Amino acid sequence: MATAKNKLPLLGLAKCLVNNELLSDADMRKAIEDSHREHIPLLSYLVQKKLVDPQAVALISSLEFNIPFLDLDAIDLTDIPLDLVGQKLIEQHHVLPLFKRGNKVFIATSDPANPTALGEIKFNSRLNTEAIIVEENKLTKAIENVLEASDTSMDDLDDDLGNLEFTDPEAEDDVVTSGSDDAPIVKFVNKVLLDGIKRGVSDLHFEAYEKYFRIRFRGDGILYEYARPPASISTRLVSRIKVMSKMDIAERRVPQDGRIKLKLSKTKSIDFRVNTCPTLFGEKVVMRILDSSNAEMGIEKLGFEPDQQKIFTHAINRPYGMVLVTGPTGSGKTVSLYTGLNMINRVGTNISTAEDPVEITVDGINQVNVNPKAGLTFASALKAFLRQDPDIIMVGEIRDLETASIAVKAAQTGHLVLSTLHTNDAPQTINRLMQMGIEPFNIVSAVNLVMAQRLARRLCQHCKAPGDYPRELLIKYGFAEEEIDDITIYKAVGCDLCNNGYKGRVGMYQVMPITTKLKTLILAGGNAMELAELAKKEGVNDLRMSGLLKVKQGITTIEEVDRVTEE
Repeated sequence: MATAKNKLPLLGLAKCLVNNELLSDADMRKAIEDSHREHIPLLSYLVQKKLVDPQAVALISSLEFNIPFLDLDAIDLTDIPLDLVGQKLIEQHHVLPLFKRGNKVFIATSDPANPTALGEIKFNSRLNTEAIIVEENKLTKAIENVLEASDTSMDDLDDDLGNLEFTDPEAEDDVVTSGSDDAPIVKFVNKVLLDGIKRGVSDLHFEAYEKYFRIRFRGDGILYEYARPPASISTRLVSRIKVMSKMDIAERRVPQDGRIKLKLSKTKSIDFRVNTCPTLFGEKVVMRILDSSNAEMGIEKLGFEPDQQKIFTHAINRPYGMVLVTGPTGSGKTVSLYTGLNMINRVGTNISTAEDPVEITVDGINQVNVNPKAGLTFASALKAFLRQDPDIIMVGEIRDLETASIAVKAAQTGHLVLSTLHTNDAPQTINRLMQMGIEPFNIVSAVNLVMAQRLARRLCQHCKAPGDYPRELLIKYGFAEEEIDDITIYKAVGCDLCNNGYKGRVGMYQVMPITTKLKTLILAGGNAMELAELAKKEGVNDLRMSGLLKVKQGITTIEEVDRVTEE
């Protein structure tokens, strides 16, 4: 029986691929059986398992079936006539309407041997249909993007989206009503916020332009477009967000700051930090998602090398002194500091923090939102902390001489002080303190550790593949010539489980303890270059070298390290 079954002739696309030697007869029959067993369309199975090249399949199909080929990258997916076909038929037949000409709609398909799809579309749309061959992988991605974007339209929103509960974080009993005369806008904004949370993004950008309104998400440090609602609703969208954030909706000429607490359930809520800024064609709104669980992930998941983790752990467990973390906005400084604070947050320890604003709330830590307009600055908060018997103090950022001076004195008088600065690397932090006016002898007596950091995207472990890089290029990037033959450098590929080959982020660190030799050089007035050279001799990896270690370990790519570090 099995022999007779195997002798059945191959049909349609399977026959075409075998005849053109893209796959052997035996491999094709096995793929057909496996795809049936896994309930996956044959072509999707072949592409997912990398048994065929999607572009080669598309080109051969175009020639064999005499159907035109089109590269989907050349199509603007925001203009496709999605309403002519409908989501159900698109998902059922794995097709996508591209454009309409007269009474004919042109349909993208990766399988030309599927006349049923065109017939059903013709019946439902009352239009003639014509197939266009596209690559399977690009079609899959395009369908996902189009259906995802359509979910954010003003139609077909779930009824319960308007019933989410928002509260003012500073007045928990004051419930911000989610009902409004503009119910579709309420539902739309709620859905955008929920989608941002589900996707694990860090920021949501609402941007008004002359001819359109755009919403973008920042995921894994990279911005991508989420939706383009009609420009006519931009003012109402921004007003809705300002109402939720307790801002003045009548004031559109100056920036405003606000905060939202979204209650997902009785036990779980998410905070948003909101900022508006007037632009040429309206107001831009940026919302940062503040998720306290980020600080509870554990130090092992941050990306420290073992020796770096040991140095950092030792520094935050010292009874006094200063630990400084430096890097640009969005480099994970706050998460690193709070991860350290969680490690030393005990009943017998008094911890106070001053931040602008508090991004991560932690039980057992006294957290203060600075408010310069009301006179509550970093400096005044620090002075208050020192009168409240503190053990550990965290200052969100050292911005001026007064704050720096108080922090240094606190570190010199028996307190552990943690803070951040905005400099490019650890040695420059020392020079920055000097430029502020802190004397070198105060720096060496107060500062225990300076740590610079960046965040790079992690390679997707499901689809990463060895890359072919020339030796000269690897040497130029910083790899030693003798180690090149013994390491595998991976590249980003991209699959259904990741974003263009990446998923998540990992930290890269320059952990520089202030050793006796460094103290001597600081007292002698050494500049940042001299400090960096000495730190390197003492075994401190700079950010570039830390990134290359992550490349050797298969965690990230050369391109990512090059993107986030300086040469």
